[in-house]
Amino acid sequence: MKNKFIFSLIILIMCASGCGAGTSHEIDETSRGQAPGGSTEISFKEYEHDFGKVVEGEKVAYVFTFHNKGPGNLVITSALTSCGCTVPKYDTKPIPPGDGGSLEVVFDTSGRNGIQSKTISVKSNATTPVVILKITAEVIPQSNDK
Repeated sequence: MKNKFIFSLIILIMCASGCGAGTSHEIDETSRGQAPGGSTEISFKEYEHDFGKVVEGEKVAYVFTFHNKGPGNLVITSALTSCGCTVPKYDTKPIPPGDGGSLEVVFDTSGRNGIQSKTISVKSNATTPVVILKITAEVIPQSNDK
């Protein structure tokens, strides 16, 4: 009976300690001098980019540009991709009204073949809190001729 109690106590402690495992690591907009909740507007010049034909193994990059068309500071809090082969890079500093910024996307074609389509979900404090960007490419197998 005592062993059952100890075992139950251990299980309870393990469950309680795991509750914070899904904590988000996004940027807190209030710490950036901007109240959360859509007081600005993000506008990208383009929402899609096609790399065309690329050889398998290449790393290709594209820079999406955007502007803050709202009255408050724009803060990008995250950029999540649909695949680990695609890596976004962006500035986390607040962007004043009227100013712009960029988001670079690097696509690693290693291990890919054929038509590829990847998305980037850009989260910010804008009135449209999530904007979806898209990249596509046709990955051609690497020639083994030497």
